[in-house]
Amino acid sequence: MAKKTSAQRTAEAALDAAKDAAKDAKKLIKSLPKKDAKKLKPLVEDAKDAAKVSKKKVADRPKKVAKSATAATARLTQATARLEAEKKASDRKSAAKKDQKKADKKSAVEPTPDAKQPAPKKATKKAPKKAEAKKAVATKAVVAAPTVEPTVTITTPTSAPVLAPAPAPAPAPTETSAAASELSALTLVQLRARARAEGRTGYSRLTKAALLDLLAR
Repeated sequence: MAKKTSAQRTAEAALDAAKDAAKDAKKLIKSLPKKDAKKLKPLVEDAKDAAKVSKKKVADRPKKVAKSATAATARLTQATARLEAEKKASDRKSAAKKDQKKADKKSAVEPTPDAKQPAPKKATKKAPKKAEAKKAVATKAVVAAPTVEPTVTITTPTSAPVLAPAPAPAPAPTETSAAASELSALTLVQLRARARAEGRTGYSRLTKAALLDLLAR
């Protein structure tokens, strides 16, 4: 059996990436509105066609096969990422509208805090008289109270308070955690494209978690 060249291996990897991209996009189409699904279907078919290449053609023209499959995958990946972002934004907007409607409905049913509080009673004319009477009683009590010599209290100095040690500063996030966070934000198709760009092998059948582990090394 003839040994495969580097160009042939690259072509086969490009074909696998095109197949996977078409499969993922086909699943996404089911959750998209009809208008967006209609836009994505032709790109899915292009990726499928680019992936359907005979072994003879891969052996004879590997560079051409790889170029065609890579271009179809790139077009499909870009369209998929854009439509996914639009779908997420639409979902967030719909959820915000629902929450606002619930809040409006709840505020319309429940009385406001001001409505719950009883109205203040009108001040009566007797209030000033009561205040004057209390003031007179307090004045008499002060006059009748005997004077008391002030006492001097000598306090001895106590030991200085023990200060608690300052908390240790939180460790700064490492570059590794930032890179891992960036990778986890990518889709499965984008992770496979990145693995292909880095020259990784055996990634086409890996799950997203396994791809993250592979690219993080």
